[in-house]
Amino acid sequence: MRVITGTAKGKKLKEVPGNTTRPITDRTKEALFSILGNWIIEARMLDLFGGTGAVGIEALSRGAAHVTFVELALAALRVIYHNLQQTNLSANASVIRGDAFKTLEQIPSNPYHIIYIAPPQYKELWEKALTMVDRRPDLLTEDGIAIVQIHPKEFKNLSLTNLSLYDQRKYGSTLLCFYEKGMFHLG
Repeated sequence: MRVITGTAKGKKLKEVPGNTTRPITDRTKEALFSILGNWIIEARMLDLFGGTGAVGIEALSRGAAHVTFVELALAALRVIYHNLQQTNLSANASVIRGDAFKTLEQIPSNPYHIIYIAPPQYKELWEKALTMVDRRPDLLTEDGIAIVQIHPKEFKNLSLTNLSLYDQRKYGSTLLCFYEKGMFHLG
């Protein structure tokens, strides 16, 4: 696992020991950021269930203004801190040790352009997180999006009020679902 492009291009990222996280593959991460394109530049991002920090670190490397990582597991937090230090991207990052759902209940000082949701598989945590984001439109900017990373078998249509699914991309055993607020599309 490595940073694909940007200021930290080629830097290797440490993985969380054991099998408690499911890091995004480089192929899927490259596809994700190809979809986001230059829209990531100066974006504020919330990386829920941060894991290794790979997605948020890639965003920072590509010019995101700020990424807030949220992770509960101590081993994963240590890896996020290590990876931020290794890539020299700590200055524009905040790391919160805590529950993702409690974090979503708090009012952000500034709304996010992107909320990335990649929880542990098969626990329906993505549904709970996305539903919470939907109920809190103030978490996202007017053109903000939420991106969910799940196994394709986990997907189901949710009844949402403020967000709508506008794109899905499958990469092997990973499905990326893109939800928009309002009428904005990336593509």
